[in-house]
Amino acid sequence: MIEIDGSYGEGGGQILRNTIALSTITKKPVKVVNIRANRPNPGIKAQHYVAIKSIQELCDAEVEGLEIGSSKITFYPGEIKGGRYRFDIGTAGSITLVFQACILASVQTKKPIKIKLTGGTDVKWSPAWDYFEHVFLPLLHKTGVDVKPHLVKRGYYPKGGGEAEIEIKPIETIKPLKLSDHQVFSEVKGIVHIGSLPENISTRIKHTVIKTLLKKAFMTSIEIDKSKTLSPGTGVTLWAESKDTVLGAAVLGEKGVTSEEVGEKAVLNIVREIESGATLDVYAFDQLLPYMVLACKNGVSSCKIRELSNHASTNMWLLQQFFDVDFEALQNETNIHITIRRKHL
Repeated sequence: MIEIDGSYGEGGGQILRNTIALSTITKKPVKVVNIRANRPNPGIKAQHYVAIKSIQELCDAEVEGLEIGSSKITFYPGEIKGGRYRFDIGTAGSITLVFQACILASVQTKKPIKIKLTGGTDVKWSPAWDYFEHVFLPLLHKTGVDVKPHLVKRGYYPKGGGEAEIEIKPIETIKPLKLSDHQVFSEVKGIVHIGSLPENISTRIKHTVIKTLLKKAFMTSIEIDKSKTLSPGTGVTLWAESKDTVLGAAVLGEKGVTSEEVGEKAVLNIVREIESGATLDVYAFDQLLPYMVLACKNGVSSCKIRELSNHASTNMWLLQQFFDVDFEALQNETNIHITIRRKHL
């Protein structure tokens, strides 16, 4: 059994979710202790509970200690099963984080899996829905992993009520990502989403994004997605595509922050990624790391990132508890070139 210290490094929910998913892939039982020990409210929260409960159902796992507030859990994985599943996170727990855990756990499924979730689609400290759909999943598709997303309705903090579903299709192999070459980005696309708020807010965000991008000499195409939601909310996701990759950035609206500030921040974030010469943005690299490691048996993965986040460093450490892999990082003035390979081929 592999024992993981949940307080290591970044010490958040990611260690817990990824540990359970990696346990399912490798069929190695795990014990996670000190779950989220460094957080103001340590232990398992609702979205972590649902992520683990979902994976438990997907593979008929035996689990000890799975309850809200628990600081220790033991997980004995079974075989992933195809079929349809539906889970309710409750309130505005992140739908995208639970989906990401389920996708990783199910990457070796032999039959299609459909999962429908209720919760928050665009909430703090998690990938926005449009980032998940237009950045993460297209990049994941480049590794051969085939996931079809469908947004039913958005949900914001605190009431949630959003709904989305995915279909995970069986695949033969996971392919390495080879993203070392210089990429050219000339256009930035985006979606401004808004729910139960005055329309002028989304219009101002859109106009600010277009105006700021034009100053940076980027062509742009921005849509507005308006809906009725249980709680009011807004935000913007931007992405830029090259021939090989996608860079993304997402910003949520907050009380006390103007529409113009939301738009400008989103543009600043994506332009910073583009100008660094990165081939994966900071968040995509973190989210794709497990797949790049899984692909090592089929070759070397490589990419360029603007900076190495604490999240990603923690993820690297966790992956090395399960796999015999090396991470090589070569830094220059604008970015870090990462190479991932197995230690013993």
